[in-house]
This record gives sequence, C-alpha cells and structure tokens, in this order.
Amino acid sequence: MNIILLGPPGAGKGTQAELLQNRLHVPKLSTGDMLRAAVKSGSDLGRKADVVMKAGQLVSDDIMISLIRERISLPDCGSGFILDGFPRTLGQAEALNTMLHEMHRKLDLVIEITVNDAALVERIAGRFACAKCGAGYHDTHKAPKVAGVCDVCGSHDFTRRKDDNRETVASRLQAYHLQTVPVLPYYKQQGILRSVDGMAEIKDVTAEMDRVLKNLSK
Repeated sequence: MNIILLGPPGAGKGTQAELLQNRLHVPKLSTGDMLRAAVKSGSDLGRKADVVMKAGQLVSDDIMISLIRERISLPDCGSGFILDGFPRTLGQAEALNTMLHEMHRKLDLVIEITVNDAALVERIAGRFACAKCGAGYHDTHKAPKVAGVCDVCGSHDFTRRKDDNRETVASRLQAYHLQTVPVLPYYKQQGILRSVDGMAEIKDVTAEMDRVLKNLSK
C-alpha cells in the first residue's frame, strides 16, 4: 500500500508514520532522511543535493522526485511505502503522480492530519526537554513533577529547540496553508483523501488511522 501523510509541522506525521510502518511492514520515507542518505552515499543525486544545500538553497522538485523514484525502486518498497510530509506543493503532487504513473504504481491513500492552529502553536511552543537524557516535557501539559528537576534522571538542565517558539511555528503554519493546503483538493478529486483529528491523543489518532485503513480495504 502506498500512502502519503500530510499535515502542518507538529501535527504528528512522523510519529504516526513510524507506527504505521510497524503495522503495515512498509518503510516510512521522509525527504530529510532521503536527502541525508543520498549525500552520504556520494551518488550523483546526492552530490547535486549536497551542493544545493551547502549553498543554503532549497533542493529542486526534480531532484526530490528523482530521489523518491530511486528510493521506492528498492526491494523494501515492493509492498508499498509511507511518504511523510511530501508533497508540499501542488506542483510536487503533480510531478509525483507523473513519476508513479511512469513506474506503473499509484497512490492508494492520502491521510490529512488536521489540527487547530492556535492549539498547535500552544502545543509546540510549550515543549522542552531534559538536556541530559532527552525526556520530553511541556509547560502546561507535562511539567516535571518537581519544578526544575527531570523526572527521569534528576538533571536540572533543560533545553528548548530554537524553532519551538510562537513566531516560528505561526510562520510555518502560514506556509503550510499557502503552499500545501491547495494539494488537498487534488487528492480529494482522485477519491483517495481521508482526514483524521490530529489534536486527539496519539493512541486515538492511531486508532482512527486504523479505521480509515480498514474501511479502505473493504
């Protein structure tokens, strides 16, 4: 089964993709992982991507589509794949569709993980972690039992990701609405778009995805 997971930053695509790959026994593919693997391999595509990234530029759609083509041609994708967060634009969606058609493959399902923007900003902006063991916390939803002390290792050192702030999250959400949301009608027209509530608990989102998959197989 060939699946795409779409949703704004922080919606839980990566988490759900990891869970899905374990249940469906097909690999999760993220553009970041593919780019890093290509660069490390020293392939022609990897060298091209490396030059672009070192120049501080975005990797072109042509390179990304070629990387995906190369990746899904490997044996472990024979039974399917899960694309995490790609395509991000309508142009990428159309190029992906053309490439899959050329490979005599098709998408079976696109799952949109929907969120409430304001709640998502609150969710992400409140995140922090123990600098020593990496245990995750949240200002509102999961504070340490003792203020300033990690529940797991007892460390007093905590850290926040630089991009986990309200301004950055709001900017990334705006980019998602402008660039990626127009992709949704494209897949809806093909009859393969389904939506799940990304603001629910992780286990509930997983259960809803399972229901979507079960209904698809009927």
